[in-house]
Amino acid sequence: MSLRRTLPLLALPAAAALVLSGCSSSGDAGATGDDTSGGAISVVASTNVYGDIARTVGGDAVDVTSIISDPSQDPHSYEADARTQLAVSRADLVIENGGGYDAFVDTMISASDTSAVVVNAVDVSGLDPEAEGHSDDEHADEAHSDDEHADEAHSDDEHADEADGEHDHEHGAFNEHVFYSLHSMGALADEIAHELGELDPEQADVFTANAAAFADDVADLETQAAEIKTAHDGESVAYTEPVPGYLFDEMGLVNVTPASFSEAIEEGDDVSPAVLNETLKMFTDGRVDLLAYNEQTSSPETEAVEKAATDADVAIVPVTELLPEGDDYISWQQSNIDAIKAALDR
Repeated sequence: MSLRRTLPLLALPAAAALVLSGCSSSGDAGATGDDTSGGAISVVASTNVYGDIARTVGGDAVDVTSIISDPSQDPHSYEADARTQLAVSRADLVIENGGGYDAFVDTMISASDTSAVVVNAVDVSGLDPEAEGHSDDEHADEAHSDDEHADEAHSDDEHADEADGEHDHEHGAFNEHVFYSLHSMGALADEIAHELGELDPEQADVFTANAAAFADDVADLETQAAEIKTAHDGESVAYTEPVPGYLFDEMGLVNVTPASFSEAIEEGDDVSPAVLNETLKMFTDGRVDLLAYNEQTSSPETEAVEKAATDADVAIVPVTELLPEGDDYISWQQSNIDAIKAALDR
């Protein structure tokens, strides 16, 4: 599922209700707009993935609003009301995915007079060769040059850089789901720590330490991904949408899904019978070791693919774009890694 395809930019007054409909996730912004944070730094994140990372880095010094937070709600519609708009207008820091994934954030920023600092995860990741990087983000790269654990974890993961040009991005389309890029989320935590430190210099060291601890946890996940690569490098996998693409890249797994299928599903377009048959044939021919199925989006085509995988006894790993209830970013990705390993090892 791509929020990009369904949330068009709309012009609206700052206090007006904003209704954005399409195939996106839905959640309560969770903020009243009242100043109840007791002096805490106000952070608004497009999804609970980024809200969780901000909370991990900021601790008690931040008051976080995640615009999209409930994966159990209807993924085909999203409503942001005036309360959400007000939260954005009063934010000190806004965190968005970027890459067209959550353009509704830019809509709300444009509709307000906010002076909030905006952190764009795609820009920080450096994964999109066409993205315009912010000159102010250079410190993020500098911060990671000092993180020995990040360098060590990635010394064995050269395939991750190479995969940027090979993965589904091989088909010329940028995969905006950068929250499945482990290293990018470590870099994002550093960026958030830097910006929070600018807003509250007295606690800058605390933010930096929290980001470093988060990066240590990310490095452990990267080590596990590298171990899976050692055991399963080059094995073929498929997905209904490119949500876990970067994680698959890090594990050395090769996506063989027809681009015309996954792109059509992601964009909410019809899948031609010929393309659907080509996709189903992957499973009947035994060419696929694993299917990653986006739980938040379903259609007759994805259900047909799921059934083909089941009939062929191909392991199915559910994936999501939001944190499941009770998970933080690290436990969420740990669960994903565990599920993928179990599926490949069976």
